[in-house]
Amino acid sequence: MNSHRRRAIERGTGGAPLRDLIRIGSRGSRLALVQAEWVRDRVAERHPDLSVEIEIINTKGDKLLDAPLAKIGDKGLFTKELEAALLDGRIDVAVHSAKDMPTAVPDGLAIIAFTEREDVHDVFVANPALLEGRGGRSLGIGDVPKGARVGSSSLRRRSQLLALRPDLDVVDIRGNVETRMRKVVEEEMAGTILAAAGLSRLGRSDAVAFAFAFDQMLPAVGQGALAIEARADHPRLGELKAALDHRPTALAVMAERALLGTLEGGCQVPIAAHAHREDGGDGTGTLALTAYVGSLDGVRAVRGESAGAADDPEGLGTSLAAELLARGAGEILQEIRTP
Repeated sequence: MNSHRRRAIERGTGGAPLRDLIRIGSRGSRLALVQAEWVRDRVAERHPDLSVEIEIINTKGDKLLDAPLAKIGDKGLFTKELEAALLDGRIDVAVHSAKDMPTAVPDGLAIIAFTEREDVHDVFVANPALLEGRGGRSLGIGDVPKGARVGSSSLRRRSQLLALRPDLDVVDIRGNVETRMRKVVEEEMAGTILAAAGLSRLGRSDAVAFAFAFDQMLPAVGQGALAIEARADHPRLGELKAALDHRPTALAVMAERALLGTLEGGCQVPIAAHAHREDGGDGTGTLALTAYVGSLDGVRAVRGESAGAADDPEGLGTSLAAELLARGAGEILQEIRTP
């Protein structure tokens, strides 16, 4: 019988993993656990001979909730502690939101799978007061009152939102999904911007007032997918990859991550990208990639699109990043990084 125990740990004694036991490391938020439980169930379905446990590991990003992400200055805010647990043998697999993953993976570890993507759009979650009296009419970005406060700690979202509505007051808001939705009401904001994927996984798609179109707001690199990380020498690598990897998603996210890595981006800079597969009528496959680099106030931005062979996602991401840099993205990023 599979074990579905959930144990919270801060430290472990290490030791070699049992071949019939898979220990999944997860952050402790409700969303992170929903994601880890989804992974657990997929592995258990595919390999009923395995026992699967979830270990809760707190990360730096979960503990430092008072400062904006961009000011903490750490690309591994939500991953380093999980990676340490992988390296010392406390866990066998780490489940990350792919958008939280730095482009550089520590020696000895590997991203073995990207799971099938959920909806990649960013969405606006409105203060209920903003919806009153609308008689069921849909809301759009133009309906947010002039000068209203909108909560977001993401520089990517801030830049693209201000490019659309420079009159809005974007204020920092941190915490898990439930906390941010509560703060919208408590702090009298017009709303906040969240990932459609997270709300869907939490069963809260009903909270969405409207979704941003891609020409209004591109998502974070990897948004909507889960990244599965493990030790590169784990004996069950092949079985885990077969149970979890979704090739079309993996190709798209690899292109986005190659672009991000070339631009040397992270939480501290407003970079957005979205790739998707386009299959030709003759059976050939291509990837289409769109990307955005913008100033913090949204006044300056460089946006680009490119397409290439699906079997060379890194080449596509690298080449589009080089094009963006040649068109001025480097200067924008340098100004943001300069104290």
